[in-house]
Amino acid sequence: MTAQIEAEPALDVGNDTESNFSADRAPNDEKQLEALDLIHHWLTLMLDNKLFLPPIGDNPQKILDIGTGTGIWAINVADEYPSANVIATDITPTQPSFIPPNVEFQIDDAQLEWTFEPESFDFIHIRYLQGTIGDWDRLYSQMYKALKPGGWFQHIEPDLQMLSQNPEIKVDDGHIFTRWAKIFTQVGETIGCTFDFSNGKLSTLAKDAGFVSVTPQTHKIPIGRWPKDKKKKELGTFVGLSFSQALDGFVKLPLCEILKWSPEEMQLFAAEMRKVLMNPKTQAFGHVFSVYGQKPERPKESSPAAE
Repeated sequence: MTAQIEAEPALDVGNDTESNFSADRAPNDEKQLEALDLIHHWLTLMLDNKLFLPPIGDNPQKILDIGTGTGIWAINVADEYPSANVIATDITPTQPSFIPPNVEFQIDDAQLEWTFEPESFDFIHIRYLQGTIGDWDRLYSQMYKALKPGGWFQHIEPDLQMLSQNPEIKVDDGHIFTRWAKIFTQVGETIGCTFDFSNGKLSTLAKDAGFVSVTPQTHKIPIGRWPKDKKKKELGTFVGLSFSQALDGFVKLPLCEILKWSPEEMQLFAAEMRKVLMNPKTQAFGHVFSVYGQKPERPKESSPAAE
């Protein structure tokens, strides 16, 4: 079921609300929404100041943003492509009131049957839906159905495992980074919605759905201000800010309600993660996985052979 979102000021509800656990599990406050906009900023920096990578052309007519969160990506792409009607969906209304005329926000759950016309979109954009989707194959199948022949999609998800570039730091099984990855793998298994997109999972999903020109990339992302390179330092600064801002809200419900940790255990875990991650000596980094691909063009009908 889809309902149009009535534009209101940015509400103190939501998260990237299909991006962290779904509506009943997501932290819903202004701090989390600000973190989402920081994430948008550094993801754009990661893509060399681009909103996306696939070659969608100069005149797309219809674009879909799944799990739009604050709506910032949809608004930016609508400004960049005034020819396009941009539809942005999420399961809670967390979008601003002042938006371009070619943006439409809808309340929708991407896990339900899509109600869009088949073959109606030129481009579909998905990012940071880790821990919210129970059947990724079904979502990719619906995305394939909704795209026009020749249309493109892009999907971005973070890796759970963070690492250290400092050769003196060993990220072994007892390290907070490895424990973090194992804990959220366990959360995903418990709720039936994976957080793990390693080992080429995005590429496999795309190919299994029938997409062609599938282009996966793994982006190395510094966390914090430790890099000497100016661009990497800027990127790492915003990654660190967004992670620190979102951390408490991100861990509270999965650890306390799903894994049944005590609030004290959760707070100690979050504090340890923040301390290690933000220490410049750690030289922390992670990876972000992206993939884009194209729905095959419709075969051209061959002309009858001349008699």
